[in-house]
Amino acid sequence: MAQLGSPLPSASLDQTRLAGHLGHLTAHEESQFQAFKVLCQEQGYYKPTDGKTAASHDDGTLVRYLRARKFVPQDAFVQFKDTEIWRRENKLDELYEKIDINDYQEARSVYPQWTGRRDKRGMPVYLYEVSKLNSKKMVAYASATSKSSVNGPAPSKMLRLFALYENLTRFVTPLCSAVPGRPNPETPVDQSNNIVDISKVGLKQFWNLRSHMQDASTLATAHYPETLDRIFIIGAPSFFPTVWGWIKKWFDPITTSKIFILSANEVLPTLTAYIDIANIPKKFGGDLDFESGMTPVLDPAVRAVLNLSSESTDAERLFLTAPVRWIDGPDGDLVALGVGSLNGVQRRETVATMHAHAAQNAFQPPGTPGLQYHSEFFMTQPSAVQNSALQDQVVQDSNGQKQAPQIPATQNSVVENGASQDFANPPTSTNKEIESTQQVPMTARDGNILPPIGHETSGYATPPSDPSELKKL
Repeated sequence: MAQLGSPLPSASLDQTRLAGHLGHLTAHEESQFQAFKVLCQEQGYYKPTDGKTAASHDDGTLVRYLRARKFVPQDAFVQFKDTEIWRRENKLDELYEKIDINDYQEARSVYPQWTGRRDKRGMPVYLYEVSKLNSKKMVAYASATSKSSVNGPAPSKMLRLFALYENLTRFVTPLCSAVPGRPNPETPVDQSNNIVDISKVGLKQFWNLRSHMQDASTLATAHYPETLDRIFIIGAPSFFPTVWGWIKKWFDPITTSKIFILSANEVLPTLTAYIDIANIPKKFGGDLDFESGMTPVLDPAVRAVLNLSSESTDAERLFLTAPVRWIDGPDGDLVALGVGSLNGVQRRETVATMHAHAAQNAFQPPGTPGLQYHSEFFMTQPSAVQNSALQDQVVQDSNGQKQAPQIPATQNSVVENGASQDFANPPTSTNKEIESTQQVPMTARDGNILPPIGHETSGYATPPSDPSELKKL
């Protein structure tokens, strides 16, 4: 069950936290890990590196499935296979490449948002202010006509949610993994820390959000296992224990053990045990000027190792609030590729670079040739073409006002490598403006936003059909 009160300081939990993660597997877990890889390979769902080409999936992703299934290879394979089939049916790679940035921004406004900061262990810190999800906002979101579509079975509202999870695993956690100086660099960052503020939220609002919360929880449980480290629930109203009576039935015991409901006097002492004061939002007693709806305030340590293609405020805003994924660049650099669509035109441009000396702590273990990803692409290197960060294409500001995006005449482009693996369906580039004939092999990162109040469940309880039934729980 969820914890009432603050957990122990993170320092005393380091050994527990690292258990089951790369670089800290026991002999038995390592043996099960190798057996799992062999099983996935034999069944055609995994291709290991041949020394020249990266593996189809990084080790961190595979280990997450094993952790979720208690290191039983057969059980982990069932979930892994189901996810690969689901990804193929819903064309997840293509979705992230093509999603309309307005749709992406709308989805981002109703789910947890990365603050731009990390906790003391290097994990990204997300903030979710539930009171901002009023009925008017949620009705507008649910009824909005999405411009994003792929030929898959999922409804449009779920496609937008899928893209947020993809951003976590393709952009945020790889970035946090690559930043030098973090604790335990041998272990990739594959989880997030979450602050959920439920102050000023009434019973009716909780009730109206039940489907919204369950959608995210169901998705994470099935296809993004073990991406949650812990959740701190702050500002719980007096009726919350009643609401929690049915919310907690959505989550398995492992997940609920990661949720901590903090009283007012426990908030700052608990948060500072895990997060430096500079990275805690001001409303909770910290120094960070951040609220939901704002552009993430990038961690100075992260910003210091990035070279944005443009140094303007709008360029950084787009870098942090639009779809981006990491690819291998020349000389071992990591390149942040801006993707998605604006006015029906696919975006393919370099928006930032992290040079090799700073990216040495990236996902792959020592000796692995390059970063490990899900699908292969080629990136065209521009010849004397100035990188554009689409500075004037911010589609939604902190007040929720949309601005008309403009497509530049030229931009760095990525074209598909036809030799994709049989279990992946890479997107097809529609951009015809290739600025150079020099091509360097590139790959698109696979891995693993977060549901409203947790995830990784097995089996769900349906909440009562009428709000009055809550009183009986």
